[in-house]
Amino acid sequence: FSEDNVIRRDNTKDKANIIRTAFIRDIDKIIHCPYYNRYADRTQVFSFYKNDDITRRGLHVQLVSRIARTIGKALCLNLDLIEAIALGHDIGHTPFGHAGEEILDELLYSHIGRHFSHNIHSVCVLDKIFPYNISLQTLNGIAAHDGEMELCEYHTKPLYNFDDFDNQIEECYLDKKNVRKLSPATLEAAVMRISDIIAYLGKDRQDAEKADVLKTDAYEDCAIGTYNAEIINNLIVNLVENSYGKPYIKMDTEHFEALKKAKSDNYALIYKNDIVKAEMESTIKPMMSEMYEKLLDDLIN
Repeated sequence: FSEDNVIRRDNTKDKANIIRTAFIRDIDKIIHCPYYNRYADRTQVFSFYKNDDITRRGLHVQLVSRIARTIGKALCLNLDLIEAIALGHDIGHTPFGHAGEEILDELLYSHIGRHFSHNIHSVCVLDKIFPYNISLQTLNGIAAHDGEMELCEYHTKPLYNFDDFDNQIEECYLDKKNVRKLSPATLEAAVMRISDIIAYLGKDRQDAEKADVLKTDAYEDCAIGTYNAEIINNLIVNLVENSYGKPYIKMDTEHFEALKKAKSDNYALIYKNDIVKAEMESTIKPMMSEMYEKLLDDLIN
């Protein structure tokens, strides 16, 4: 990739240099965005728990950055681009995790026929709400980070200009299925995409135990392990061993199948757990619906 001509607006007023490259500037802009502060109060999965040890989204993006930078360093990639994507990837996420995202998507579509996806809204935050002149590579990595779709191999698809990128984003507003068609344009974005899954897979299990939803021994042992530390270590090592010197990011079949199984177990035991579902239906959905209608009424009137 090239750091030349990658920003949307006048680069004479936002000129990268040898000390503060385009991607370092992206990191600074993202960290100083007012919405970055909002990471601190949003839990990942479990809401309304009076427990400061339950993971907040601010910690999640740091963990993603740490994991992705570890892989990226071993593969000789651009660590500043990786960090920018990681720190910005959830900046447009709703409260209450993916349950909140699904509710807001339903509300938005019922009113204006457009869809809400947190990764697309993260782009909107950094490119429209706050027109920060974020690099195309960083915005692509944020848009294409979908951590709900694991792959054995992550191949890149070139993205040459903002016109093509804007068309991709618009297609996602019109049909949510198009979100899963977005592809990372750089190996850095591909690394961050798999690192998102690695970061939450074991950490959500830790939170489930702290929230007394289930015990760690509820999980079936597999090639990547069951505990957070071993999951992170085993997947990082396998990805580096299978990706070094290659134009794609890859894990072997055994680790990929174990990753899919572990993620499936998380859905069955945590994300679709009766406690979590009941919380969404009884509290979160009515609250978000009422807030949406009140804010819309205030805007109109």
